[in-house]
Parts: sequence; C-alpha cells; structure tokens
Amino acid sequence: MRPIDRRYFLRAGALSVGTSMSGWLAPLATAAAKEPARKRACILLWMNGGPSTIDLWDLKPGHDNGGPFKEIGTAAPGVKISEHLPKIAARIKHVALVRSMTSKEGDHGLATYFAHTGYSSRGPIRYPSLGSVVAKELGSDDAALPNFVSVAPFRAFSPAAHEPGFLGPRYAPLAVGESRPLAPQPGGANQAMEVEDLALPGGIATDRFDARWKLAAELQHEFAADRPDPAAKSHHTAYDRAAKLMRSAAAKALKLDDEPAKLRDTYGRDVFGQGCLLARRLVESGVPFVEVALGGAGGVGWDTHTDNFERVKQLSQTLDAGWSALLDDLKDRGLLDTTTIVWMGEFGRTPKINGSKGRDHYPYAWSAALAGGGINGGQAFGKTSKDGTAVDERPVTVPNFLATVCKALGIDPQTQNVSNTGRPIPIIDSAAKPVAELLG
Repeated sequence: MRPIDRRYFLRAGALSVGTSMSGWLAPLATAAAKEPARKRACILLWMNGGPSTIDLWDLKPGHDNGGPFKEIGTAAPGVKISEHLPKIAARIKHVALVRSMTSKEGDHGLATYFAHTGYSSRGPIRYPSLGSVVAKELGSDDAALPNFVSVAPFRAFSPAAHEPGFLGPRYAPLAVGESRPLAPQPGGANQAMEVEDLALPGGIATDRFDARWKLAAELQHEFAADRPDPAAKSHHTAYDRAAKLMRSAAAKALKLDDEPAKLRDTYGRDVFGQGCLLARRLVESGVPFVEVALGGAGGVGWDTHTDNFERVKQLSQTLDAGWSALLDDLKDRGLLDTTTIVWMGEFGRTPKINGSKGRDHYPYAWSAALAGGGINGGQAFGKTSKDGTAVDERPVTVPNFLATVCKALGIDPQTQNVSNTGRPIPIIDSAAKPVAELLG
C-alpha cells in the first residue's frame, strides 16, 4: 500500500473539501510549502487598457488632480489606498505597492509588449512574454497541463505580447475564455471558463482515439521531417499538447464545478473572479504561470478617457473581491509563500482630469504591485510628486520591475536564450537590476 504522506493529504484535501471544513489543512499545507523542492509559481493579474493608478494606489487628496475618491488606511501603518479596495487594504501585509513606475511607452500596443517582455518591439527579434519565460525556466516538459495558461486574454493591442517569441511554440499559452466577453456575467462565468473540445466526440472510445492520434502523429512526423520550418513545428506542438490534455486526468483542474459554492461567491461570479479561482487551481496542480486579465466590457475597461471615476469604481469592486479571495485561498492552502502575484497594466493615466471626466494615457509616473512569495509586503515603495505628474523618489523601470519578479521566482534575469536571429539574449535587458527592497 502506498505510504500516506503530507503531499497526499494536501492533494486529497484540496480536491475533496473546502477550506471551512479543513482545520488541519492549513498548517499541513504550510509545512508542505516550506519544503525546498516545492515548485514556485507566478500569477499575473493583467489590467487591460492602463488602469488609473492615481485613483487606486497613489491618491492625491486635496489636489485638483486628486478626483473624488477618498483614501483609507490599510493593515500597514502609513500606507493608504482607495476606499474602493477595502479587502485588499486589509491584506496589504502581503502586498508591495510600487508607486514609482516610469516608462516612455504611451501607446497601448507598444506598452503592452514592453510590460510583458521587458523589451521594446522594434527590430527583428521576437522576444518572449514573461509567461513563456517562466514556463521554460520553471515548467516541466512532461507535465500533463500546459506550463502557461492565459485566462480571458485581450490580444488586440499586441498579439506578440502574448506569444513565446523565439522560445518557440512549446512555451505558448493555453488560452481559456478568450472568445468570451469580459464584463461581469452572473451565472455565466462557468461557460466562459470552459476549454472547448476537451472531451472526446460522441461515440469515439479512448482506444479508437489513441489509434487515430498515433496515425496522425506519424503523418505529421513524416511531413515535418521534410519541412523543418516553424509553421510545421508549431502545428505539431499544438496538436500534441491538445491530445495530451484530452487524455489526462489533470484536465480536471480546468473545471470549477467541484469548488464550494460559497468559495466561488467569495471570488465573485464574474470572469475575473472565477479566473482567479482557476489560477489557484492551476498553481495547485503544478502550473508555473497563469495570467488572468481584467479589462471590463470589450476588454479595455481601464482605458478610461471618459467617465473615469465610475468605471474605476466598478472595476475596483471586481478586482477587490477576486484578488483578496485569491490571497486568502493561496494562504489557506500553503501556496502563498511559493506563489508570486504581479498586478499591473501597460501604463497609468494622466493626473490631470480631462473635459470628459476621464484620464488619458500616462507612462511617466504610475503604479504596479507585487504580492506573495519572495516579496517584502506591507510597504509602498517609491514616491510621486504632490500633483502625481513625476516620480520624486526611487524610479522603477519596467525592466527593473520584471527583473524583480524573476528574482522573486528564483530565476536569474540574466539567463540567456538564443534568439531567432542567432544572438544570445538575456531574459531581461542586461542593464536591468532587481529592486532589493521589494524582495523578501
């Protein structure tokens, strides 16, 4: 009989009971998480459109640029954030706010690419996204689940920002809910989270499918042998991944039906909230990188050129529920210490409020956030001017921020890969330096 060890109990408890029924689970899971061999993971909470961080993390009360939102205190002394993020405020000990982000990219497409890769999208080199890099460095080639999963991605701004670049199709993401609307959908998030065509067609038994797949694989191999180009390789990789996932019991991690209804309510019955729950399930199942997008209706809800304050308020409520539940759930399952959470968009919004009660693109002074594993939480790092137009203290560039993420995950940001042009390229630009104060 197989010995019953801590990993077995952790896995069985996570699949069979909710956190409210598992008083023994949290300490046991915490002990398991401290094991040196425990796998690290990253969850990127991506805010499509460029969130108004001056109305979220770095308010300017009393100034004309400040807007109508009030500040509230948090669990970290001296750190104040928006009144519309009360649940995050109560959990700020896990979060490091970076109030001194700065960039020069004010175009959605260019900035999205830059924030995902750490490189500008100029020249012939096809840089990989952060998710693909983490999949390569922390993933496993024989894993049943993909090493990079992207939930509700909005790729219209920059398709290349979501691609594996010169790392190749092996490290491309599995997209979940890509064709579904991103606005809150009470009762409809189940359908949005589904991965289409995972089940075998009606009337096709497993042995018959295996025989068909074996024949198809042999034909693909013969075809690719005479045509060693990226298109043939990409086609074969995509089909191989799909077949492996269809035949794997691990695909159950992509289904939310066995989660307690109360927990699902806590996350929020919308695509972002259920996407955060899915991210927890995937990390728990060994997936090293999950990206969950929040962009509101049409995918660009944070692009608040008009009616900024009402739209930010609505999006904040969705963000507050989903992210706070994710922090609690990861912590209860002993996964927070090994899971780094990244919150960011492509840039911020103008401190000056325009004539349509909106804010426009502003890359020169904005905020991002880090939480969980490897992060020194409970702080606000850097400082902007009283009017929010400039960084006054400790500027953090996008490459420096991404280098910090890599370091928190135990990845050397100067690790080199060979690009499509034959040049060795570091994961993050060689000039980038991790921010030591943000690292736990």
